[in-house]
Amino acid sequence: MREQQEIPLERPWQAVPAELRPILEPELGTIAEEIIRAIVTAIPAYRRPMRGAFGRGVHTAIEQGLGQFLDQMGHPVPAERPGREVYLALGRGELRAGRGLDALQLAYRIGARVAWRRFSAAARAAGVDGSTQALLAEAIFAYIDELSAESVEGFAREQTVDAGERQRRHSALVRAVVSGGGEDIERLAATLAWTAPRRLGVLVCGHRNPERLAALIGEGALAGRIDEYVVILIPDPDAPGRRDRIARALGTRTAALGPTVTLERAHASYDRAIRCTALQAAGVISPEGLADSDEHLAALVVHADPSALGDLASRRLAALDGLTPMQRERMETTLAAWLARHGSVPETAADLVVHPQTVRYRVARLRELLGAEFDDAEGRFELALALRASRPGAGEIGTR
Repeated sequence: MREQQEIPLERPWQAVPAELRPILEPELGTIAEEIIRAIVTAIPAYRRPMRGAFGRGVHTAIEQGLGQFLDQMGHPVPAERPGREVYLALGRGELRAGRGLDALQLAYRIGARVAWRRFSAAARAAGVDGSTQALLAEAIFAYIDELSAESVEGFAREQTVDAGERQRRHSALVRAVVSGGGEDIERLAATLAWTAPRRLGVLVCGHRNPERLAALIGEGALAGRIDEYVVILIPDPDAPGRRDRIARALGTRTAALGPTVTLERAHASYDRAIRCTALQAAGVISPEGLADSDEHLAALVVHADPSALGDLASRRLAALDGLTPMQRERMETTLAAWLARHGSVPETAADLVVHPQTVRYRVARLRELLGAEFDDAEGRFELALALRASRPGAGEIGTR
């Protein structure tokens, strides 16, 4: 044999002398059959598949792979190795058949051992020196490792496609439910084996992994994406312990849950959850953790028309415009507490941690600024609404 060139670390078969080809090529005629027999004997999962199209594909992959190995001995190989699609397809086929990668990787190892046994016997018989045989062994196992890696890549690609398609079907079903899709709901639910509940709540959030969140909530929860939101259909959210489980799954992530409704009214639950999410973004409702829409009905009513609410706030609180920012803050805080305590000076003073005489002074000043509406029931109601608009982060009226 001629002097060996420097051995490529990743593809050592490029350093195997091309003069070996005439010695090894006669082995190709029967080696594929021997490899298949060894695989079937060692791997029960492949005994039946080897009889059909899968078996023919494996036979072709073995013959093509070994032939390409001989072709590439002593020659540079492009970064994108020719023929790799065959091995990508084997990986995709394993996922489609419902198998993992263990059996296929074992089959590759068996193929490498059989190929080395046959090729080394031929090399010894031809008087090939020991160092060249050692290089041939390294090359065979490295080559088979590369084929195996291509099948792993094919398996992973198919997983991504499969997961993407599954998520698209989930999203289509969720959209159909929250938009009253009728026949589409039945058709899509059948493809996903999802049993439509009699009553459900719709959760809206911004989670990165819809399927993981649905799994944490459990018990038939179905997640999909609508625009920028993750939307989850939760069967019977009022069941014992269900709300606690939802809250634990979400942690501090911003999310809103619509009311429990029948399947036909899922759109109402979705719409209210979306409105709650908007109020969370505006700071009207705390953005940390789960906002149950049933606990924020007043805020939802008050902020149903933000433009009208803003106009109301501008008109009813216009009398405070002449105050300094610090004075206005003090007066609005006092007014909110006074209204919440139904005009009780001692209770208002306790809430604000000030002397009752201070409250009396501020109330007198507010009566002077606001005029008749300060003592009118309808006027006080509108003032309370105006404070909600001007102080969205303050929470309930009366909170300092």
